[in-house]
Amino acid sequence: MADAKKDAKAYTPRLKSDYEDRIVKAMTEKFGYKNRLEVPKLEKIVINMGVGEATQDKKKVEQAAAEMELING
Repeated sequence: MADAKKDAKAYTPRLKSDYEDRIVKAMTEKFGYKNRLEVPKLEKIVINMGVGEATQDKKKVEQAAAEMELING
């Protein structure tokens, strides 16, 4: 059980690691922040897709899921 908690803590989402590695550095340079803590933080990213009538058509649902997968990675 303890190993599962360690694995969960070790995992960093791709977008978060990209933000921390690349975006924070660029924002610090662009806006002249003197401290890393001055850079705005991302708390949560939510991606939503309305499929409406597609819930009745399995093919459209699968297509929507495929498109969402392309966006999210």
